[in-house]
Formats: sequence, structure tokens, C-alpha cells
Amino acid sequence: MRVGIGYDVHKLEAGRKLILGGVQIPYVKGLLGHSDADVLIHAVIDGILGAAGLGDIGTHFPDSEWIYKDIDSTVLLKKTMDLIKGKFSINNIDCIVVAQEPKISPYKDAIARNLSKVLNIGIDRVNIKAKTEEGLGFTGRKEGISAYAIVSLIEKCIDS
Repeated sequence: MRVGIGYDVHKLEAGRKLILGGVQIPYVKGLLGHSDADVLIHAVIDGILGAAGLGDIGTHFPDSEWIYKDIDSTVLLKKTMDLIKGKFSINNIDCIVVAQEPKISPYKDAIARNLSKVLNIGIDRVNIKAKTEEGLGFTGRKEGISAYAIVSLIEKCIDS
């Protein structure tokens, strides 16, 4: 078994959609980024890549490439799964979304279902937690949202 950790952060800004784990969440602001700025999926991607020893999201999907401008991060997650196909399978993912607002708890089940579907794993292998920072830091001041993900991969046996 191999384990990787992922982290991402994006600034909140008016006029953008808020997408977390591939689920649109109603809010007056969304996350600013080159893609759809889905911090949760970006953290999961980094966790997968880290566990597989394949670098990070910026190596595979650089924000200098216009092909990734405004891209749906679930597309990037699927491309990440293609990178590990035949070598690893996901054992489980455990995620934390840190946001003062909006409240994420009402969307945790929808996010878990969506990630389960995109990753093609059982929903019992996806855990989503929502936290605030009690008004502290940039997330506490409602300036942005961050996400963490721990991913465990199982190495597939390859007969020699």
C-alpha cells in the first residue's frame, strides 16, 4: 500500500461558480483559478499522484497551458486515474474542506457520491469532512477555501 497527501487553496471571488468535489454549491462567490479551481479535486489529484510517485498536479496539468483554462477538474481527475491505470487502484480517500462560508456539511454526501463515481470506487471508500477555522486565517476571513486529501493506493500485482 502507498499513501499520498494533497493540499490546495484558492481565493474566493465574486462572479465565479463554487465547485467542490465536482458539485456546484450555491454561494455568492466562487474560487478563482486557471481551471474551475475545485480545491478538493485538486487536493485529491495531488494525493493520488503523490502516492503513485508521479509528482504533482502542476507537473501534469500546468496552469501555463491554455488547454486547461476553465477546465472541469473532474476531467483532470479522470486523466489522473488514466496515469495510474493498471498499476494502482484506490483503497480509500479521506478529505478535509476548510471554509468559514458556505457551510459544506449539507453537500458532503453529494460530493462523496460524485467522487465515488468519478474514481470508480465504493462510496464507503470516500470520506469528506468539513471544517471552519473559527474566524482565523484567510479561510476564517472568508477570503478563500483550502482542502486536504489523504489517498491510499494498492499496488496491482503484475505477473512477470
